[in-house]
Amino acid sequence: MLAGSALITAYSLVYFDPDTVPPFVVERLPERFASLWLAALKVHVAAALTSLPLCLVLTTRWLQRRPAWHRRLGRVAGVIVLFALVPSGVVLALHAKGGPVVAAGFLLSAAIVGWFMARGVVTARRRDVASHRRAMRHVVGQMSVAVVSRALLLGFDAAGVDPDVAYVIALWGPVLASAAVVEVVSLAPGSVVASANRVLKGVRREIFSLPSVVRPRSVVRAFVRLGR
Repeated sequence: MLAGSALITAYSLVYFDPDTVPPFVVERLPERFASLWLAALKVHVAAALTSLPLCLVLTTRWLQRRPAWHRRLGRVAGVIVLFALVPSGVVLALHAKGGPVVAAGFLLSAAIVGWFMARGVVTARRRDVASHRRAMRHVVGQMSVAVVSRALLLGFDAAGVDPDVAYVIALWGPVLASAAVVEVVSLAPGSVVASANRVLKGVRREIFSLPSVVRPRSVVRAFVRLGR
């Protein structure tokens, strides 16, 4: 993901060159609200280039073991995502290439990111680590769609898949798959741990109840009788 983010950053710097018009912008113009669309595009690109690496770093054990830094950088990431990435993404989604089907995919991804980032902030303030971890997994999962979708588009292009069909699959596939994978990863460990804890509690209960049921002296006497 970090490598993919770096590649996207390298190819996205052209959006901030005042003397260059990127091919993506050329094929999208003229837009009905061109000035708003261009402003949203620049804000979205800048927010994505900073928030994706930042969220990836926040998932590392090294930073999670440093609560003060994790808290500060998490607040920065939350502000960027909630007040720049998601709003600009909604504006771009309404004018997305590919029509209503693609627009719906972008809006769904934006809704997931916005909802779970807000949940991540709330659960972090409540010190609910498990819920905070699940929420941030959803955020990172949806943000990773930008990398996975580009990789899929390259593969579809090499395979000769129709561009319109490839664009829909490359968007909806990662969006749904990321949400599903996060739920499986978040719920499976909890269920396994809960089952293991129940088993351990039962074993401990049986072990610690033995002295009250079986007295050591009676066990010794039984063995002596068997010896006779």
